Amino acid sequence: MGGKYSSGRTLSLGELRKLEDVAKKELTAADQPAKRNVFLSFVNEDLTDVNLLRGQAKNEDSELEFNDYSVKEPFDSKDADYIKRGIRDRIDQASVTVVFVTEHTAQSRWVEWEIRESLKLGKGVIAMYKGKTPPRTLPPAIKEHGIKLVAWNHKAISAAIDSAARKRNPSQ
Repeated sequence: MGGKYSSGRTLSLGELRKLEDVAKKELTAADQPAKRNVFLSFVNEDLTDVNLLRGQAKNEDSELEFNDYSVKEPFDSKDADYIKRGIRDRIDQASVTVVFVTEHTAQSRWVEWEIRESLKLGKGVIAMYKGKTPPRTLPPAIKEHGIKLVAWNHKAISAAIDSAARKRNPSQ
């Protein structure tokens, strides 16, 4: 009993079982949605909450999974064009931009620019909020483009990220 390689060597039952286990793991992994590359857009006042979200996405027991392509350290420059190039590169590597909205977000020209730039680059965009209701004042681009608002709930955020990525790239 056993399969054969092209060299004619017969596999042992143990080797066949190991190959079967590898194949099962690969098939199971193929059934799982791929981790999405996400750019997080937020104001500095909300960094603590954003870092909590980042940590939750790294937790193996969490339903929320994504690769974080957002800016971790502010650019050490006052040159807006330089900063925009750096942010644009990060957005371009992501499939979805997640905008964390709070009462501070609407005043940020950078968050507004990141939303518009994400849309211009063909990225999916969602907005998430913490608490029972979204803030009353939102960045204008969220309203103008009908961007989906999602409460801070791992299942809901994951589903919204996946949906936004698929809308922008239906082959995924």
